[in-house]
Amino acid sequence: MVLTAAPVDSLVARARAAFAGFRGVDQERADEAVTALAWALYRRRNAEELARMAVAGTGLGNVADKIAKNRRKTFGTLRDLLRVRSAGVVEELPQLGIVKYAKPVGVVAAVTPSTNPAATPVNKAMMALKGRNAIIIAPSPAGHATTARAVELMRENLHKTGAPADLVQVLPAPVTREATGALMAACDLAVVTGSQNNVRNAYRSGRPAIGVGAGNVTVMVDDSADLADAAEKIARSKTFDNATSCSSENALVILEAVYEKTVDALRAAGGYLADAAEKKSIGDALWRDGKLNRELIARDADVFARKAGLPPPARGARFFMVEESGVGAGFPFSDEKLSLVLTLYRAADFDRALTLTGAILRHKGRGHSCGIHTRNMDNARRLAEEMDVVRVLVNQSHAFGNGGGFDSGLNFTLSMGCGTWGGNSISENLNYRHFLNITHLATQIPEDKPDEEELFGKFWRKFGAG
Repeated sequence: MVLTAAPVDSLVARARAAFAGFRGVDQERADEAVTALAWALYRRRNAEELARMAVAGTGLGNVADKIAKNRRKTFGTLRDLLRVRSAGVVEELPQLGIVKYAKPVGVVAAVTPSTNPAATPVNKAMMALKGRNAIIIAPSPAGHATTARAVELMRENLHKTGAPADLVQVLPAPVTREATGALMAACDLAVVTGSQNNVRNAYRSGRPAIGVGAGNVTVMVDDSADLADAAEKIARSKTFDNATSCSSENALVILEAVYEKTVDALRAAGGYLADAAEKKSIGDALWRDGKLNRELIARDADVFARKAGLPPPARGARFFMVEESGVGAGFPFSDEKLSLVLTLYRAADFDRALTLTGAILRHKGRGHSCGIHTRNMDNARRLAEEMDVVRVLVNQSHAFGNGGGFDSGLNFTLSMGCGTWGGNSISENLNYRHFLNITHLATQIPEDKPDEEELFGKFWRKFGAG
Protein backbone atom coordinates (compact mmCIF):
# COMPACT_ATOMS: atom_id res chain seq x y z
CA MET A 1 0.00 0.00 0.00
CA VAL A 2 1.33 3.46 -0.92
CA LEU A 3 0.50 6.11 1.64
CA THR A 4 -1.57 8.82 -0.03
CA ALA A 5 -2.17 12.41 1.03
CA ALA A 6 -5.33 11.44 2.95
CA PRO A 7 -3.56 9.51 5.77
CA VAL A 8 -0.93 12.27 5.98
CA ASP A 9 -3.70 14.84 6.29
CA SER A 10 -5.29 12.74 9.04
CA LEU A 11 -2.01 12.57 11.00
CA VAL A 12 -1.52 16.31 10.66
CA ALA A 13 -5.10 17.03 11.77
CA ARG A 14 -4.59 14.90 14.88
CA ALA A 15 -1.29 16.64 15.56
CA ARG A 16 -2.92 20.06 15.25
CA ALA A 17 -5.67 19.05 17.66
CA ALA A 18 -3.10 17.84 20.19
CA PHE A 19 -1.03 20.99 19.67
CA ALA A 20 -4.05 23.19 20.35
CA GLY A 21 -4.35 21.64 23.80
CA PHE A 22 -0.62 21.84 24.56
CA ARG A 23 0.64 25.09 23.08
CA GLY A 24 -0.37 27.15 26.12
CA VAL A 25 0.94 24.94 28.91
CA ASP A 26 3.37 26.39 31.42
CA GLN A 27 7.04 25.50 31.69
CA GLU A 28 6.46 22.85 34.33
CA ARG A 29 3.98 20.95 32.16
CA ALA A 30 6.20 21.23 29.09
CA ASP A 31 9.20 19.90 31.03
CA GLU A 32 7.09 17.08 32.44
CA ALA A 33 6.22 15.99 28.89
CA VAL A 34 9.85 16.21 27.81
CA THR A 35 10.92 14.07 30.77
CA ALA A 36 8.25 11.52 29.89
CA LEU A 37 9.71 11.19 26.39
CA ALA A 38 13.21 10.85 27.79
CA TRP A 39 12.19 8.08 30.18
CA ALA A 40 10.62 6.18 27.27
CA LEU A 41 14.11 5.60 25.85
CA TYR A 42 16.41 6.03 28.84
CA ARG A 43 14.67 3.28 30.82
CA ARG A 44 17.13 0.42 30.45
CA ARG A 45 14.72 -2.25 29.30
CA ASN A 46 13.42 0.09 26.59
CA ALA A 47 16.90 1.16 25.52
CA GLU A 48 17.89 -2.49 25.20
CA GLU A 49 14.75 -3.52 23.33
CA LEU A 50 15.09 -0.69 20.83
CA ALA A 51 18.82 -1.32 20.35
CA ARG A 52 18.16 -4.94 19.48
CA MET A 53 15.37 -3.98 17.12
CA ALA A 54 17.56 -1.37 15.42
CA VAL A 55 20.44 -3.73 14.69
CA ALA A 56 18.09 -6.54 13.61
CA GLY A 57 16.09 -4.23 11.35
CA THR A 58 18.85 -2.17 9.76
CA GLY A 59 21.95 -4.36 10.09
CA LEU A 60 23.85 -1.25 11.16
CA GLY A 61 25.92 -0.85 14.31
CA ASN A 62 25.97 -3.10 17.35
CA VAL A 63 23.57 -3.64 20.22
CA ALA A 64 25.84 -2.70 23.13
CA ASP A 65 26.78 0.68 21.67
CA LYS A 66 23.23 1.41 20.57
CA ILE A 67 22.10 0.87 24.16
CA ALA A 68 24.80 3.27 25.34
CA LYS A 69 23.86 5.82 22.67
CA ASN A 70 20.14 5.59 23.41
CA ARG A 71 20.73 6.29 27.09
CA ARG A 72 23.65 8.75 26.91
CA LYS A 73 22.14 11.02 24.25
CA THR A 74 18.77 11.02 25.96
CA PHE A 75 20.22 11.75 29.38
CA GLY A 76 22.42 14.55 28.06
CA THR A 77 19.61 16.12 26.05
CA LEU A 78 17.31 16.05 29.06
CA ARG A 79 20.03 17.74 31.12
CA ASP A 80 20.27 20.53 28.55
CA LEU A 81 16.53 20.97 28.17
CA LEU A 82 15.65 21.08 31.85
CA ARG A 83 18.14 23.92 32.36
CA VAL A 84 16.48 26.38 29.98
CA ARG A 85 13.18 28.21 29.60
CA SER A 86 10.99 27.79 26.52
CA ALA A 87 7.62 29.11 27.70
CA GLY A 88 6.63 32.67 28.50
CA VAL A 89 9.38 35.21 29.14
CA VAL A 90 12.74 33.66 28.23
CA GLU A 91 15.00 36.72 28.23
CA GLU A 92 14.93 40.33 29.45
CA LEU A 93 17.31 43.03 28.22
CA PRO A 94 16.37 46.15 30.22
CA GLN A 95 19.15 48.28 28.72
CA LEU A 96 17.56 47.72 25.31
CA GLY A 97 13.96 47.77 26.50
CA ILE A 98 13.49 44.26 25.10
CA VAL A 99 11.58 41.35 26.63
CA LYS A 100 11.51 38.04 24.69
CA TYR A 101 8.58 35.62 24.77
CA ALA A 102 8.89 32.07 23.45
CA LYS A 103 6.10 30.69 21.27
CA PRO A 104 5.77 27.31 19.53
CA VAL A 105 6.31 26.81 15.81
CA GLY A 106 3.38 24.38 15.46
CA VAL A 107 3.51 20.91 13.95
CA VAL A 108 7.00 19.62 13.10
CA ALA A 109 7.81 17.06 10.41
CA ALA A 110 10.95 15.16 11.45
CA VAL A 111 12.82 12.96 8.99
CA THR A 112 15.14 10.50 10.74
CA PRO A 113 17.88 8.10 9.52
CA SER A 114 18.38 4.35 9.67
CA THR A 115 21.64 4.81 11.62
CA ASN A 116 19.79 5.96 14.78
CA PRO A 117 16.16 4.84 14.46
CA ALA A 118 15.42 5.27 18.18
CA ALA A 119 17.81 7.92 19.50
CA THR A 120 17.21 10.52 16.78
CA PRO A 121 13.38 10.41 16.85
CA VAL A 122 13.33 10.69 20.65
CA ASN A 123 15.94 13.47 20.58
CA LYS A 124 13.90 15.52 18.11
CA ALA A 125 10.64 14.83 19.90
CA MET A 126 12.12 16.07 23.18
CA MET A 127 13.25 19.31 21.56
CA ALA A 128 9.92 19.78 19.79
CA LEU A 129 7.86 19.30 22.94
CA LYS A 130 10.22 21.55 24.88
CA GLY A 131 8.92 24.25 22.56
CA ARG A 132 5.31 23.07 23.15
CA ASN A 133 4.97 21.75 19.61
CA ALA A 134 3.64 18.52 18.12
CA ILE A 135 5.81 16.26 15.97
CA ILE A 136 5.27 13.64 13.26
CA ILE A 137 8.24 11.43 12.46
CA ALA A 138 9.07 10.07 9.00
CA PRO A 139 11.64 7.32 9.63
CA SER A 140 13.80 5.55 7.11
CA PRO A 141 12.08 2.42 5.76
CA ALA A 142 14.76 0.17 7.30
CA GLY A 143 14.33 1.77 10.71
CA HIS A 144 10.54 1.98 10.69
CA ALA A 145 9.81 -0.87 13.11
CA THR A 146 12.23 0.53 15.69
CA THR A 147 10.98 4.09 15.32
CA ALA A 148 7.35 3.00 15.51
CA ARG A 149 8.08 1.16 18.76
CA ALA A 150 9.92 4.20 20.16
CA VAL A 151 6.92 6.37 19.29
CA GLU A 152 4.59 3.87 20.95
CA LEU A 153 6.65 4.06 24.15
CA MET A 154 6.73 7.87 24.04
CA ARG A 155 2.96 8.02 23.55
CA GLU A 156 2.40 5.69 26.50
CA ASN A 157 4.48 7.94 28.74
CA LEU A 158 2.75 11.09 27.51
CA HIS A 159 -0.60 9.53 28.35
CA LYS A 160 0.59 8.94 31.94
CA THR A 161 1.27 12.68 32.32
CA GLY A 162 -2.10 13.69 30.88
CA ALA A 163 -0.52 15.25 27.79
CA PRO A 164 -2.10 14.38 24.43
CA ALA A 165 -0.51 11.24 22.96
CA ASP A 166 -0.93 12.68 19.45
CA LEU A 167 1.81 15.20 20.22
CA VAL A 168 4.10 12.44 18.90
CA GLN A 169 3.16 10.36 15.85
CA VAL A 170 4.89 8.35 13.13
CA LEU A 171 4.16 7.82 9.46
CA PRO A 172 2.82 4.28 8.98
CA ALA A 173 4.68 1.82 6.80
CA PRO A 174 5.51 1.74 4.02
CA VAL A 175 7.23 5.12 4.25
CA THR A 176 7.69 6.50 0.75
CA ARG A 177 9.37 9.57 -0.67
CA GLU A 178 5.93 10.85 -1.67
CA ALA A 179 4.49 10.43 1.83
CA THR A 180 7.49 12.11 3.43
CA GLY A 181 7.24 14.98 0.96
CA ALA A 182 3.50 15.37 1.63
CA LEU A 183 4.18 15.44 5.37
CA MET A 184 6.85 18.12 5.10
CA ALA A 185 4.58 20.25 2.89
CA ALA A 186 1.69 19.96 5.37
CA CYS A 187 3.60 20.86 8.54
CA ASP A 188 4.94 24.16 9.87
CA LEU A 189 8.61 23.15 10.06
CA ALA A 190 10.63 20.30 8.56
CA VAL A 191 13.71 19.07 10.42
CA VAL A 192 15.74 16.52 8.48
CA THR A 193 18.59 14.28 9.60
CA GLY A 194 19.80 11.76 7.04
CA SER A 195 20.59 11.68 3.35
CA GLN A 196 21.34 14.82 1.41
CA ASN A 197 18.47 13.92 -0.92
CA ASN A 198 16.07 14.19 2.02
CA VAL A 199 17.65 17.50 3.05
CA ARG A 200 17.23 18.95 -0.43
CA ASN A 201 13.63 17.71 -0.60
CA ALA A 202 12.93 19.48 2.69
CA TYR A 203 14.23 22.76 1.27
CA ARG A 204 11.95 22.26 -1.75
CA SER A 205 8.89 21.54 0.41
CA GLY A 206 7.76 25.15 0.54
CA ARG A 207 7.95 25.13 4.34
CA PRO A 208 10.68 26.40 6.66
CA ALA A 209 13.26 23.63 6.85
CA ILE A 210 16.37 22.72 8.83
CA GLY A 211 18.73 20.15 7.36
CA VAL A 212 22.14 18.75 8.19
CA GLY A 213 25.26 18.36 6.10
CA ALA A 214 27.41 15.41 5.14
CA GLY A 215 30.08 14.29 7.56
CA ASN A 216 33.67 13.34 6.76
CA VAL A 217 35.48 14.19 9.97
CA THR A 218 39.17 14.82 9.50
CA VAL A 219 41.47 15.01 12.53
CA MET A 220 45.04 16.25 12.71
CA VAL A 221 47.74 14.82 14.98
CA ASP A 222 50.60 17.26 15.46
CA ASP A 223 54.08 16.77 16.85
CA SER A 224 53.12 17.94 20.34
CA ALA A 225 50.24 15.48 20.83
CA ASP A 226 50.01 12.88 23.57
CA LEU A 227 50.03 10.02 21.06
CA ALA A 228 48.77 7.25 23.35
CA ASP A 229 45.87 9.41 24.52
CA ALA A 230 45.08 10.49 20.95
CA ALA A 231 45.15 6.92 19.62
CA GLU A 232 42.83 5.58 22.31
CA LYS A 233 40.36 8.43 21.85
CA ILE A 234 40.39 8.00 18.08
CA ALA A 235 39.96 4.23 18.35
CA ARG A 236 37.11 4.55 20.85
CA SER A 237 35.30 7.03 18.65
CA LYS A 238 35.97 5.23 15.37
CA THR A 239 34.66 1.92 16.66
CA PHE A 240 31.62 3.20 18.57
CA ASP A 241 28.47 1.67 17.08
CA ASN A 242 30.65 0.47 14.18
CA ALA A 243 31.18 4.02 12.88
CA THR A 244 27.52 4.77 12.17
CA SER A 245 27.95 8.32 13.48
CA CYS A 246 28.52 11.18 11.03
CA SER A 247 30.96 12.41 13.69
CA SER A 248 33.17 9.34 13.51
CA GLU A 249 36.74 10.05 12.37
CA ASN A 250 37.22 9.25 8.68
CA ALA A 251 40.74 10.57 8.07
CA LEU A 252 43.81 11.39 10.11
CA VAL A 253 46.34 13.95 8.91
CA ILE A 254 49.52 13.18 10.84
CA LEU A 255 52.68 15.26 10.93
CA GLU A 256 55.66 13.42 9.45
CA ALA A 257 57.71 13.88 12.63
CA VAL A 258 55.32 11.66 14.60
CA TYR A 259 53.76 9.58 11.82
CA GLU A 260 55.37 6.23 12.63
CA LYS A 261 54.88 6.64 16.37
CA THR A 262 51.22 7.56 15.82
CA VAL A 263 50.67 4.46 13.68
CA ASP A 264 52.31 2.36 16.41
CA ALA A 265 49.98 3.93 19.00
CA LEU A 266 46.96 3.24 16.78
CA ARG A 267 48.08 -0.37 16.39
CA ALA A 268 48.35 -0.64 20.17
CA ALA A 269 44.78 0.68 20.37
CA GLY A 270 43.54 -2.12 18.10
CA GLY A 271 44.14 -0.81 14.59
CA TYR A 272 45.29 -2.95 11.67
CA LEU A 273 47.37 -1.24 8.97
CA ALA A 274 46.58 -2.65 5.54
CA ASP A 275 49.33 -3.05 2.97
CA ALA A 276 48.83 -1.98 -0.65
CA ALA A 277 47.19 -5.24 -1.74
CA GLU A 278 44.91 -5.30 1.30
CA LYS A 279 43.96 -1.68 0.70
CA LYS A 280 42.84 -2.60 -2.82
CA SER A 281 40.87 -5.52 -1.44
CA ILE A 282 39.13 -3.22 1.06
CA GLY A 283 38.35 -0.70 -1.63
CA ASP A 284 36.95 -3.28 -4.03
CA ALA A 285 34.69 -4.65 -1.30
CA LEU A 286 33.62 -1.34 0.26
CA TRP A 287 32.52 0.37 -2.93
CA ARG A 288 30.29 -1.21 -5.56
CA ASP A 289 29.63 0.82 -8.70
CA GLY A 290 30.83 3.92 -6.89
CA LYS A 291 28.49 3.46 -3.93
CA LEU A 292 29.15 2.17 -0.44
CA ASN A 293 28.35 -1.52 -0.08
CA ARG A 294 25.55 -1.94 2.49
CA GLU A 295 26.94 -5.37 3.35
CA LEU A 296 30.05 -3.71 4.78
CA ILE A 297 29.02 -0.37 6.23
CA ALA A 298 28.66 -0.25 10.01
CA ARG A 299 29.49 -3.96 10.37
CA ASP A 300 31.43 -5.64 13.15
CA ALA A 301 35.19 -5.71 12.61
CA ASP A 302 35.45 -9.47 12.16
CA VAL A 303 32.61 -9.43 9.61
CA PHE A 304 34.25 -6.58 7.74
CA ALA A 305 37.63 -8.31 7.68
CA ARG A 306 36.16 -11.53 6.36
CA LYS A 307 34.00 -9.90 3.67
CA ALA A 308 36.89 -7.66 2.59
CA GLY A 309 39.14 -10.69 2.18
CA LEU A 310 41.65 -9.65 4.82
CA PRO A 311 44.03 -12.24 6.31
CA PRO A 312 43.39 -13.92 9.67
CA PRO A 313 45.57 -11.47 11.68
CA ALA A 314 43.18 -8.66 10.67
CA ARG A 315 40.14 -10.45 12.03
CA GLY A 316 41.02 -9.65 15.61
CA ALA A 317 41.44 -5.92 14.97
CA ARG A 318 39.09 -3.21 16.27
CA PHE A 319 39.41 -1.11 13.10
CA PHE A 320 41.39 -0.90 9.86
CA MET A 321 43.81 1.71 8.54
CA VAL A 322 44.79 2.51 4.97
CA GLU A 323 47.43 4.97 3.84
CA GLU A 324 46.50 7.56 1.22
CA SER A 325 48.09 10.57 -0.44
CA GLY A 326 45.43 11.84 -2.83
CA VAL A 327 42.12 13.61 -2.34
CA GLY A 328 39.07 13.74 -4.59
CA ALA A 329 36.84 11.63 -6.78
CA GLY A 330 39.71 9.39 -7.87
CA PHE A 331 40.59 8.62 -4.25
CA PRO A 332 37.53 7.07 -2.56
CA PHE A 333 39.30 6.64 0.75
CA SER A 334 39.24 10.45 1.10
CA ASP A 335 35.44 10.24 1.34
CA GLU A 336 33.10 9.30 4.20
CA LYS A 337 33.14 5.54 4.70
CA LEU A 338 30.54 4.72 7.40
CA SER A 339 32.66 1.77 8.33
CA LEU A 340 35.60 0.75 10.52
CA VAL A 341 38.11 2.13 7.99
CA LEU A 342 40.37 5.04 8.88
CA THR A 343 42.43 6.82 6.20
CA LEU A 344 45.93 8.02 7.13
CA TYR A 345 47.72 10.96 5.49
CA ARG A 346 51.28 12.17 6.07
CA ALA A 347 51.99 15.89 6.23
CA ALA A 348 55.49 17.31 6.10
CA ASP A 349 54.62 20.17 8.46
CA PHE A 350 51.68 21.95 10.02
CA ASP A 351 51.03 24.19 7.01
CA ARG A 352 50.81 21.13 4.76
CA ALA A 353 48.53 19.46 7.30
CA LEU A 354 46.18 22.43 7.14
CA THR A 355 46.16 22.31 3.35
CA LEU A 356 45.42 18.58 3.33
CA THR A 357 42.65 18.90 5.90
CA GLY A 358 41.02 21.68 3.93
CA ALA A 359 41.22 19.68 0.70
CA ILE A 360 39.57 16.63 2.28
CA LEU A 361 36.75 18.72 3.73
CA ARG A 362 36.16 20.53 0.46
CA HIS A 363 35.86 17.16 -1.25
CA LYS A 364 33.36 15.89 1.33
CA GLY A 365 32.26 17.20 4.71
CA ARG A 366 32.71 20.95 4.31
CA GLY A 367 30.96 22.71 7.16
CA HIS A 368 30.66 19.67 9.43
CA SER A 369 33.64 19.12 11.73
CA CYS A 370 37.32 18.57 12.15
CA GLY A 371 39.68 18.21 15.08
CA ILE A 372 43.21 18.15 16.36
CA HIS A 373 45.25 16.30 18.97
CA THR A 374 47.82 18.76 20.28
CA ARG A 375 49.37 20.44 23.29
CA ASN A 376 49.83 23.62 21.23
CA MET A 377 46.67 25.73 21.37
CA ASP A 378 48.08 28.07 18.71
CA ASN A 379 47.75 25.16 16.28
CA ALA A 380 44.16 24.54 17.42
CA ARG A 381 43.32 28.21 16.95
CA ARG A 382 44.80 28.23 13.45
CA LEU A 383 42.73 25.19 12.54
CA ALA A 384 39.57 26.94 13.79
CA GLU A 385 40.44 30.15 11.96
CA GLU A 386 41.19 28.53 8.61
CA MET A 387 38.72 25.64 8.24
CA ASP A 388 35.17 26.13 6.95
CA VAL A 389 33.56 23.95 9.62
CA VAL A 390 31.08 24.52 12.44
CA ARG A 391 32.91 22.42 15.05
CA VAL A 392 36.63 22.01 15.81
CA LEU A 393 37.34 19.57 18.65
CA VAL A 394 40.62 19.61 20.58
CA ASN A 395 41.96 16.40 22.15
CA GLN A 396 38.54 14.72 22.09
CA SER A 397 36.82 11.65 20.70
CA HIS A 398 34.65 13.10 17.97
CA ALA A 399 31.75 10.68 18.29
CA PHE A 400 31.46 11.57 21.99
CA GLY A 401 32.08 15.32 21.84
CA ASN A 402 30.74 16.60 18.53
CA GLY A 403 27.09 16.00 19.34
CA GLY A 404 27.44 17.06 22.96
CA GLY A 405 29.35 15.63 25.89
CA PHE A 406 29.55 15.89 29.63
CA ASP A 407 33.03 17.37 29.25
CA SER A 408 32.16 19.43 26.15
CA GLY A 409 30.22 22.67 25.98
CA LEU A 410 28.43 21.66 22.79
CA ASN A 411 24.79 20.81 23.38
CA PHE A 412 23.58 17.23 23.03
CA THR A 413 22.04 16.46 19.66
CA LEU A 414 21.99 13.90 16.88
CA SER A 415 21.62 16.52 14.14
CA MET A 416 24.65 18.54 13.13
CA GLY A 417 24.09 21.85 11.34
CA CYS A 418 26.86 22.64 8.86
CA GLY A 419 26.10 26.24 7.92
CA THR A 420 25.95 27.49 4.36
CA TRP A 421 29.20 25.60 3.76
CA GLY A 422 27.22 22.37 4.01
CA GLY A 423 24.04 23.75 2.45
CA ASN A 424 22.29 24.22 5.79
CA SER A 425 20.38 27.05 7.41
CA ILE A 426 22.01 26.60 10.85
CA SER A 427 25.66 26.62 11.87
CA GLU A 428 25.36 24.90 15.24
CA ASN A 429 24.05 21.72 16.78
CA LEU A 430 20.29 21.38 16.43
CA ASN A 431 18.71 22.41 19.73
CA TYR A 432 15.45 23.51 21.35
CA ARG A 433 15.79 27.11 20.10
CA HIS A 434 15.19 25.91 16.55
CA PHE A 435 11.70 24.79 17.63
CA LEU A 436 10.66 28.23 18.92
CA ASN A 437 9.28 31.47 17.58
CA ILE A 438 10.27 34.55 19.61
CA THR A 439 8.10 37.60 20.19
CA HIS A 440 10.07 40.75 21.06
CA LEU A 441 8.34 43.28 23.32
CA ALA A 442 10.10 46.58 22.65
CA THR A 443 9.61 49.56 24.96
CA GLN A 444 11.07 53.04 24.60
CA ILE A 445 14.58 53.68 25.95
CA PRO A 446 16.69 56.84 26.17
CA GLU A 447 17.78 57.93 22.71
CA ASP A 448 20.89 56.14 21.46
CA LYS A 449 21.97 58.28 18.49
CA PRO A 450 25.70 58.98 18.09
CA ASP A 451 26.92 62.01 16.15
CA GLU A 452 28.40 61.84 12.64
CA GLU A 453 31.98 62.13 13.88
CA GLU A 454 31.62 59.00 16.02
CA LEU A 455 30.41 56.95 13.07
CA PHE A 456 32.26 58.46 10.09
CA GLY A 457 35.27 60.17 11.68
CA LYS A 458 37.80 57.37 11.24
CA PHE A 459 36.73 56.89 7.62
CA TRP A 460 36.92 60.64 6.85
CA ARG A 461 40.40 60.96 8.34
CA LYS A 462 41.69 58.01 6.30
CA PHE A 463 39.89 58.51 2.99
CA GLY A 464 38.54 62.07 3.12
CA ALA A 465 34.97 63.33 3.28
CA GLY A 466 34.66 64.12 -0.42
